[in-house]
Amino acid sequence: MAHSNNKSCTPVRCMVVDDEELARELLESHLSQLPGFELAASCASAIEASQLIKEQQIDLLFLDIEMPVLKGTDFYKNLQHKPKVIFTTAYRDYALDGFELDAVDYLLKPIVFARFFQAIERFNAQHSSAHRKPSSPEAPSTEDYIFVRKDRKQVKVKLADILYVQGLKDYIQIHLNSGSHIIKAGLGAFSESLGDQFIRVHRSYIVNSAKITAYTNNDIEIDQLEIPIGENYRRAVAKALS
Repeated sequence: MAHSNNKSCTPVRCMVVDDEELARELLESHLSQLPGFELAASCASAIEASQLIKEQQIDLLFLDIEMPVLKGTDFYKNLQHKPKVIFTTAYRDYALDGFELDAVDYLLKPIVFARFFQAIERFNAQHSSAHRKPSSPEAPSTEDYIFVRKDRKQVKVKLADILYVQGLKDYIQIHLNSGSHIIKAGLGAFSESLGDQFIRVHRSYIVNSAKITAYTNNDIEIDQLEIPIGENYRRAVAKALS
C-alpha cells in the first residue's frame, strides 16, 4: 500500500475517503506517482475513516464531500486532531464549504493528474512554510497586523504571516504560513488594508513580495507553489520586483 521514494525525510501519510471505488482507485494511482507520499489507508465511508484515523497518524486527507450517512465536511469538522485536507467532489457548489474549513485545495471530479499535482504543490508549499525556522525577531511596528471579520469575530492576522491572498467571487482566502482564513470581501478593497510589500499579480491573486522565492514573466513562486501573473499585471509586477 505504501508508495514512497523520499530518502531525506519521513513520508507524508495520506488517507483517501470516498464512497466511489473508481474515485478511490484514481486517487491511489495518482498518489503512487509521487515520491515522498504514501497511502496509509483507503476508506469507503467517513464512518470507517473515523475509526482508522484514531489509530494512526495521517498527514493529508483526500476527502469526498457528498457521501451517504455522514458528509465529508461534517466528518472533518468533528475531528479532534485535523490533518491537512484536500476535498474532492463532483459538485462545484461545495467549493466554499471546503475552503471555509481551511482546506489545502478543492478538486472537482474527474480528477486529472495535472490538477491533482497542483494541489500537492499547494500542500508542499504550506508544509514547508509551517516548518521553516523563523528568522531573528525584529521589533514589531504598530501596523504589522490587521483584523479580519470571521465567524462573528475580529481575528488578528499578522501581515508577515500572509503568503498570498486569493479572490473567490464575493469572498477572499488569506493563505498564511499555517492555515488560512475565508472572509467576505472584495480583493481590490482588501488590498488597500495591506502594506507596500503586497503586490497584485493577477485579478485573483495578491502576493506578499517578502515570500517570493522566484519569478518569471508568467508566474510567481512561493516555495513550490506557482501563482500566475496576469497579462495586464506583468509590467507593474516587473517594476515592483526590479
